[in-house]
Amino acid sequence: TYALTEQATQKRYILQKINHHAFRNVQALSENIAAVTDFLHSKSSEPRSVMSLIRTKDGAPHTRYGDEYWRVYDYVDGTICLQQPETDEDFYQAAVGFGTFAQLLSDFPAEKLHETIPNFHNTPDRCRLFREAIERDAVGRAAAVQPEIDFALAREAEMSILQNLLSAGEIPLRVAHNDTKLNNILFDRDSNDGICIIDLDTVMPGLSLYDFGDSIRFGANTAAEDEKDVSKVSLSLPLYEAYTRGYLSSAKDSLTETETEYMAFSAKLMTYECGIRFLGDYLNGDVYFKTDYPEHNLVRAKTQFALVADMEKKMDEMRRITENALK
Repeated sequence: TYALTEQATQKRYILQKINHHAFRNVQALSENIAAVTDFLHSKSSEPRSVMSLIRTKDGAPHTRYGDEYWRVYDYVDGTICLQQPETDEDFYQAAVGFGTFAQLLSDFPAEKLHETIPNFHNTPDRCRLFREAIERDAVGRAAAVQPEIDFALAREAEMSILQNLLSAGEIPLRVAHNDTKLNNILFDRDSNDGICIIDLDTVMPGLSLYDFGDSIRFGANTAAEDEKDVSKVSLSLPLYEAYTRGYLSSAKDSLTETETEYMAFSAKLMTYECGIRFLGDYLNGDVYFKTDYPEHNLVRAKTQFALVADMEKKMDEMRRITENALK
């Protein structure tokens, strides 16, 4: 990603090389981004609230140069990006931003988007891949991590709930961002309001609950994702409350009763899913996630599972907080 300044006008742009190894169908990826940003611009009168894609002279959303693919956005002036919430208010404002994103896209026909990463948050399929990793035991690690495997398998059955609800038509297919980390929202430098959602590469059909749950998994954990001391890992109820209140302040009217009923559970599900992905990659020999040391993926998995366990203790309180935020 590069920041460019046009000398004659001093207008600024963002130039990005598209990762065509992670996203094999660049055309589908670009069509998703173009469709979603065009729709958002039709709903919002604030130009800084939506990424503005600069098309090529022939109207394409990206261009190819040799074996590389590139795109350009307008630079969003007067904004900052945070890696971690500095205050509960930061997390609240991020939630307002992601909730607004969900609300504005609530009537977008999500089925028209391409599924650029098949089964990305299909938890039953993730469980299938995890079981295959256990059975394959490619590098002979399974015996040493049996407690973690047992923890995951004991919870497998309930992790099909959201996919089953979707298949039964009891929750709607939505436009999902699928990467709702704090650093994927731009904050106004002066007001500190969350104003623009960025990094739209993983936008595709999904569930609103994927985005909400992953925000909690990432942002309401009291420890780092790879904290070795799991005693430091817990769900911060104040941060859960701040995010839930902010998200529902903007998205409440566009969500169904069933969606709001499963908000607290979605945090547990997304944390569990991330945990089995880390543990599965550890069993496979660390072939997907970048690691800094041999046990890195195992440490990550233990952290996620510790967070799942703490959420289970606090689930009643999480649901109470959600119900209060809906009032």
